[in-house]
Amino acid sequence: HIVRFTSGHSEAIITENITTAELFLNAIDAAAVYVNASTRFTDGGAFGFGAEVGISTNKLHARGPMGIEGLTTYKFKIYGSGQIRK
Repeated sequence: HIVRFTSGHSEAIITENITTAELFLNAIDAAAVYVNASTRFTDGGAFGFGAEVGISTNKLHARGPMGIEGLTTYKFKIYGSGQIRK
């Protein structure tokens, strides 16, 4: 289901099985993947980046000449214990 319908932004799994959690974290193609926590934490402020000016679900977003930083993509793996964001 996730593979077909993902936005590539954030996905989550609720599980007590660490093997299942690790498989999920490594298999899902999204910018942020969560184990036992809400995907509502996916924003610039919560990640310590300051205010967001936009979001990207593309893997390569640089234009023009670029160095190694322009070719770098990130995947955030977040572990929780039931945290939610109101």
